[in-house]
Amino acid sequence: MSAPSSGPVIAVTSGEPAGVGPEICLRLADWALDERLPARIVVLADRSLLAERAQALRLPCRLRDWQAGLSPQAGTVDVLHLPLIAAVTPGRLDAANSPYVLALLDRALDGCQSGQFAAMVTAPVHKGVINDAGIPFSGHTEYLAEKTATPRVVMMLAGGGLRVALVTTHLPLREVPAAVTQGAVEETLRILHREMAAKYGIACPRILVAGLNPHAGEGGYLGHEEIGVITPVLERLRGEGMTLLGPLPADTMFSPPVLERGDCVLAMYHDQGLTALKYASFGQGINVTLGLPIIRTSVDHGTALELAGSGRADPGSLRVAIEQAIEMVQRMAAPVDRVARAAQASAGKSVRA
Repeated sequence: MSAPSSGPVIAVTSGEPAGVGPEICLRLADWALDERLPARIVVLADRSLLAERAQALRLPCRLRDWQAGLSPQAGTVDVLHLPLIAAVTPGRLDAANSPYVLALLDRALDGCQSGQFAAMVTAPVHKGVINDAGIPFSGHTEYLAEKTATPRVVMMLAGGGLRVALVTTHLPLREVPAAVTQGAVEETLRILHREMAAKYGIACPRILVAGLNPHAGEGGYLGHEEIGVITPVLERLRGEGMTLLGPLPADTMFSPPVLERGDCVLAMYHDQGLTALKYASFGQGINVTLGLPIIRTSVDHGTALELAGSGRADPGSLRVAIEQAIEMVQRMAAPVDRVARAAQASAGKSVRA
């Protein structure tokens, strides 16, 4: 069984070699054909690593060196080989392979920027071991922003009927209030508004905006960021025509009556927004980086070292990330019917749709 070689190419980076990334990539062998995906998938990894993991897990898949124009084949994973630096034991981190992990990202990014790939989808990496190698690294989002010279990008997770974007990402909690500035909130909202149209086809998105403090500051009694930082930005952007609800108390923002009023949520910091989303969608959610000059999606989970090599890792999130990347490629390639999309948004499509 094979499929035509035409269609966009999606680059999938296999992530931390000691984690579950290699094996969830191996489980893409028949899936793309079974789902009749209108795209080709290439896995960026060390070929010998994939072969060893497939043999250990008794996965009946064949590895083939990727070439442009090849048609997908049943039971086959197309591999763009990049060599490991050190041998890998599942579940055991080795900082020596950190440059390899970043080389996977760099190659996928280069391919996206050159037009060789239409999008990149990333399996999980381990931030700690990359930093242990002496390479400052706070996450895919920040790394890709720096590599593409993008001043600000937005991390958004989607799943379980939710879309949740963040003003701040991987910061210690004590540093969050100082990072929630008018400039940061405004830039994030502008990117979110623009990308909801470009990547999700919602021309006039309704954005639910969280406050920073409990009860959204309770009129200043529990903090002043809502009054001095967030509200002025919302008022200014509403004047430009954006539909913004908030600042809302984060503890009730994820209730169904509130979610039905919006197309996406903007949280001020990582756990404020992502706890609810991961509860609703863990294993099926995805991470999307908004604001980049390329399309990038990712799994919503970590390296799961305790599962590596066990055969129990769930490829669900990776598959959803690939499907969403393909949909974004198609949407951005098609002419934008803003009138139709505005009508769709105003007809009541909610964040839980």
